[in-house]
Formats: sequence, C-alpha cells, structure tokens
Amino acid sequence: MPQVVRSRNGALHGPSPVPPLPHRFRSLADREAVEVLHRAARVLVASLPALTDRLVEALYAQEPAYRAAIDSDRAEVWQEVHHSLRHNVGSLIQPREFRESAHRTSRWIGEIRAEQGVPLDAVLHAFRMGGAMVWQDLVDETARRDPDDIRLLVHVAADVWNFVDEHCGVVADAYRQAERRLSWRRENRQRLMVAALLDGTARIADLAEAAEMMGLPEQGRYAVLAVAVGPRGPGAVAAGGGLVSASDAGVARHGPGPAARPPVVLPAAHPGAAALWHPGPDAEFAILPLTGPPGELSELAAALDVPAGTRAGIGSAVEGLAALGDARRLAETALHACPASGGTVLLDEHLPDALVVSSPALAGALADRVLGPLDRLDPADRDVIVETLTAWLDADGSAQRAGARLYCHRNTVLNRLRRFEQLTGRCLTRPRDAVEVSLALAARRLLGT
Repeated sequence: MPQVVRSRNGALHGPSPVPPLPHRFRSLADREAVEVLHRAARVLVASLPALTDRLVEALYAQEPAYRAAIDSDRAEVWQEVHHSLRHNVGSLIQPREFRESAHRTSRWIGEIRAEQGVPLDAVLHAFRMGGAMVWQDLVDETARRDPDDIRLLVHVAADVWNFVDEHCGVVADAYRQAERRLSWRRENRQRLMVAALLDGTARIADLAEAAEMMGLPEQGRYAVLAVAVGPRGPGAVAAGGGLVSASDAGVARHGPGPAARPPVVLPAAHPGAAALWHPGPDAEFAILPLTGPPGELSELAAALDVPAGTRAGIGSAVEGLAALGDARRLAETALHACPASGGTVLLDEHLPDALVVSSPALAGALADRVLGPLDRLDPADRDVIVETLTAWLDADGSAQRAGARLYCHRNTVLNRLRRFEQLTGRCLTRPRDAVEVSLALAARRLLGT
C-alpha cells in the first residue's frame, strides 16, 4: 500500500498523504485497528531513545530555529523531545491516563520556546515532524510484524493526526499566552524604568540596562516634553490621549475612548519623533533624543503641532540618561509657564516666565506690590492700563509700535504709561522698575494673582 507505507525521509516533512476518513465511513474493523495501533505503539515506547535521537537530528537538519538551542545544550533539547514523545506515544495506548500529562508537556514546551524566542512556526513544525516520524514508525513496525495489518491503520489515521493537531493547538495557545506575558513584563519593565529615569530615582547601575532596553545612548543629549490639556493648576489632570509621531498622527496611544484628546504631533523628520513617553497624573512626558545643532529645540518647538487648548512645555537639554529627572522638572516648569489658552513654551526662550512660576508665592507678592494700586481702579480702566503696559513691553518700549497694536495714537500710549507711573510710583525708564513691572505682569498672566 504505497499510499500508507513511505520512506522515513519523506515522513519527516509532514503528515501521511492518507486522508483522514470521515466518521460516517468508519467500519467495524475499528477495534482491530486500535489493537494494531497499540501493538505498534508499545514497540515505539521500548525504542524511544533511538526515536528521540532521530528526531533531534532531523530538527537540527531541517529546522534552523532549533539549531542554536541544540548547539547550546543538546542534552536539554534531547530530554525535552524524549519527554514529549513518551507522553504522546503513551497517549496512543492509554489516552485517558496520559492525556492530561501530555497536554501539560505540550504547554510547557510552548511556554519554554516562547521564552527562548523560537518562532511559533518553527515549534509547530517540530511537533508535526515528530508526529510524522511517529506515524511512519507505526506503519513500519506494522509492516514488519504483519503487512496485511497495514490496511487497518487507515481506520486510525484520522485519530493519530487529529491528536497531532490537538497538541499543535495546545502548544500554540501556551506559546501565545507566554508571549503576551513576556510582552507585558517587557513593557512594564520599560514603563518602570522610564518612570524612574523621569523621577530621577534610577540607579546608576541600571543606566546601561535602561539604555539597551530603550535603544538610546546612555551619554546622549536629551530634553523632555511635557503635555497637558485643560486648565492649569493643582488637580488639573490630562484626559487620556497620547503623544505620537507624524507617522501615527490621529491615534491616541492610550487607546480610543470619549476622554481621548487630540495628540500632539512631533515632526516626522526630527529624531524626537521616536520619543519614549510616560503618562503622569497632571501631564504626559516624552523623552526626546537630541542629535542636532544647539538650535534644534527651537526648531522642534516651532514645528510641534499642538491642537487648540493643549499646553506643551519643552525643558532645556541635558547630558545623559542620568539627568532625565532634571529634564522632566525643567519641562514641567516650561509647562507651567504656558498660557492657559494653550500653546508651546520652550524654557530656554521664556526664562523670566519660568522664574515667576518657579516661585508662585514670591511672584504673587511682587505682583501685589507692583500692580496692587491698579486694583483700586474700575476693572475696565485697570485692564486698559495693563494691556497698554504689556503691548509697550512687547514692542521693546516703542510707543509707536504699541499704539499700532492697540489701534491708538502713540500719545495715548504715553498718557496711559504716565498714569501708571503716577498710580504706582514706578518709573518705566528705570531698568530695575521695568524689570519688576515685567515680572509682575507675568505673574498676573500666568498665576492669576
């Protein structure tokens, strides 16, 4: 029966070409067929070491993914294969007694191979190779003992190959579960490592591992980007969302949901587009690797796509992963200096504002001292003077340009400034007073004092 009896080499490449017979065609010869199967399987149990040797050799020759494991520890792989064959061949003889232990063995193999990084396709191929070898040995032993009994094996061929498929399913399920656990552990480990770096609590001894885990140089230049949405102040929490590059813009990394916010999009051409990010209670932080010239952060801030209502702060550059805790604090300072209406603040370009938000109590005291006399005015009158002061400072002390911004004559600007000086006792031409007025206005704008 050439369709059943094949050469051993051919058997290693897959199941027998004998198609499984549908149940409705099973004959009364089933009991005899099972007895033939059991007789042949008992012989295989007695020769399991030789069968194991042949299967390990076949794996080494035909499945490249197993070669490294066999070269590394052949004895361990041999024991694993022998253990699996012993339980699986035993299941052909005593299915009830061996079924659960065979399943445990297959699950264990699936988990071990997932941890070792052997591809799932290679693991399934190995199982099918083992099934093919066992089937061919069953056929060979039956032919040696009584060639006429080979025809009876046709009646159990479907059962044998269903058994192989069942164990392939067990292996695949265990492999995928282990893969998910390993993936979660890796992601959780990276999350914890990024959190420790941003908190400044990472150990020096862990920096090399962190660099390898994140694919970043330990001594590179970095900055941190902080992103928040909504009103500024204590208790203001970013609502979901995520930080993404231009390649996956529009997809919030915390998943879909009604609370997800529009993402901040980093320019795809910038190295920071591959930023590692970490969610915090009040903001989300991204570690930006820097590889360009000193003006790189300015270019990044200008190119950052920030949706309306979103506030973003970029801290100063730092050297090395060990300084990321300082970089995060600088980014938070920049974020606090961002207007409540939203936008992007690069700390290096807003250092006076950073000074204000770094010490809210002192900044509030300064604002009360400098601008307090204006609070006695009618609110509309007070706001006009504050608006004029702000425009004049933004125009570098030019009444002409300030008037153009305010749509009034330069003399009107000068009159309002003189009135401010009379009310507060400050002299805007005196540098010290001008600095105090500028910081006081920043405190009112940023802190609402």
